Amino acid sequence: MNPEARRLVDRLWMFCNFLRDDGVSSLEYLEQLSFLVFLKMADETEKLNAQKSNPDEHKHVLPDTDDWRGRGWPELIDLTGDPLEEAYTTLLNDLGKKSADDQDTALSLIFNRARNRIENAANLRRLIVDLIDKERWMDAQSDIKGAAYEALIARSAEDTKSGAGQYFTPRVLIESIVRCMRPTPYDTITDPACGTGGFLIAAHDQIMREYGEHLPDEDLDRLRTKAFWGTELVPGTARLAAMNMLLHSIGDPDGKPLIDVEDALAKPPSRHASIVLANPPFGRRSSISVTNGEGKAEREDVAYRRPDFWLEQPTTNKHFNFLQHIGTLLTDKGRAAVILPDNVLYEGGVGAKIRKELLLNYNLHTMLRLPDGIFHAGGVKANVLFFDAVPGDRAEDEPPRTTQLWVYDLRTGNRFTLKQKPLKPEHLTEFETVAFGEGDLDRSNRKAGERFQAFDSDKLLADETVNLDIGLIDPAESEAEANQSPGALTLAVAKDLRGALSEIEALAEELGVELPDTSRG
Repeated sequence: MNPEARRLVDRLWMFCNFLRDDGVSSLEYLEQLSFLVFLKMADETEKLNAQKSNPDEHKHVLPDTDDWRGRGWPELIDLTGDPLEEAYTTLLNDLGKKSADDQDTALSLIFNRARNRIENAANLRRLIVDLIDKERWMDAQSDIKGAAYEALIARSAEDTKSGAGQYFTPRVLIESIVRCMRPTPYDTITDPACGTGGFLIAAHDQIMREYGEHLPDEDLDRLRTKAFWGTELVPGTARLAAMNMLLHSIGDPDGKPLIDVEDALAKPPSRHASIVLANPPFGRRSSISVTNGEGKAEREDVAYRRPDFWLEQPTTNKHFNFLQHIGTLLTDKGRAAVILPDNVLYEGGVGAKIRKELLLNYNLHTMLRLPDGIFHAGGVKANVLFFDAVPGDRAEDEPPRTTQLWVYDLRTGNRFTLKQKPLKPEHLTEFETVAFGEGDLDRSNRKAGERFQAFDSDKLLADETVNLDIGLIDPAESEAEANQSPGALTLAVAKDLRGALSEIEALAEELGVELPDTSRG
C-alpha cells in the first residue's frame, strides 16, 4: 500500500478503536466516515469553484440550489455539543431525499436512511475537526483515498461481531480473478451481489492500468459513468459500495447511482453485461424478512420462479438461483466468474439439472478449487467457476457447449488463515499462468499437470448426478479437513452464532424493535 494511504488508514482506524468504548462498531464507524468524507469532498469542490471564473467549469457535489448554498460541511465545522448533533442529524435526513426531479442519485443512495451513530457530540466534533478536516480529499489521488477506504473495509471485516466480513471477498482472490478475465475498456461489467464493490473496483483499476493512458475522453467518461454497475440487497452495504466507487473515481455524486438496492434474484435483468463477476453470499437458502400478524419479523424461504431461469422447477437454494441469474445476465458472448461453495458441485435433485444445463448450454471451461481459511465465514470450501455464454440456441442433437472442464486444485496441501498465513498473490500465480496464459487467449494451449486436469464433458454428463466435485489431488485430505477438532468446530459455531446475532440486531434496528438487554443476565 502507498505510504500516504497507510498513514491515512492508521489515523482513521485509531479513532475507530477509540469509538468502540462508546458502543460504535467498526461497520457503523465506516458508515459515518463515509458521510463525513463525502461532505468534506463537497466543500473542497465548492472552494475550487470559487477559484474558477467560468461557471461552466464549476462542479457540484451537493445540490446546486439557493437553499443548499452554504450547507454541508460549513454547517458542522464550527459547532459543538447538542447544536452539532442536531445539525448533523438534520443534514443526513435532508441529503437522503431524492433530487428535485425525484430521481435517485449516488448522493441519495449514500445518504438514504442515514443516521448519526456517534451520540457523543465531543467525539463527533473530534472526528470532524481533528481527523477529516485535516485531510484534503479532493487533492488526494484516487489510488490513495480509494486504497485507504478499501483498507478500512478490510479491517472492518476482521470485526467478528459486526464487521463487513460477510460482504468481503479477499482482495488477492478478486484481483487474480479479474486478471484472468482480462476486462477491456469496451466491456460492460456487473456484480449482482456486489457487497462493498470490490470486484467492480478491481476491474476498473485493471482496465485503467492497461489502457488508461491511451483512452480518449469519451471512453474514460463511459468507464466512469456507464460501464460498471452492481446490485446489493442490504442498503447499508450498498452505501459503502457507492462511496467506495466514488473514492475510486467511478460515478458522479449527482449522477445516476451505479448500485441498485434490490433483490437481484427477484426479476429478470433489465440490462445485460459482457462480464459478470460475483461472490454471492454464503448460506444455502434464499430468504426474505416478513412481519407476521403479531408484528414480529420472521425469515421466510423464497423459491424464485422466473421465466428466464434454466429450469421451470423453483428452488430455495440461493447459490443455484444466483448461478441461473448470472447466466441470464450475460450478453451473447459474455463471460462470467463466480465464487460458489462445494455443495453446488454435488447436491442432487435440482442441482444435478442445473449443472447439466450449465455444461450443455454454456462453456464451463475452468474451475479453481479454493482452500479453506481464506474467507471470514469459517469452514467454507468454495470454488471459482469460469464460464462463457455461447450465441444461439443449442439443438437437442448438438454436442454440449462445454467440451472440456479444466480444474485447478489449490486446495490439497494448502493451509491458509486470515492473519497468520493469508492467501497471497504468489499462491495464485501458477493457476493464472497455466489456465489463462498471456499468449493463450483462446485457452487452446493448456497442458495438464499435477494440479491442473481436464475432464471431458461427455463423461461428466453420462453420470446422472453430473457430479463436478472433481479435480482434487487428494479428496481424502479434503474430507479430513471437514472433520475438524472440537476446538475448531466450536470456533466455527461461535462465528456463525455471532453472525446470526448481528443480523438479528440489524433487523431489529431496521424495524424499530427494541431487543432485551442480555448483558445483565
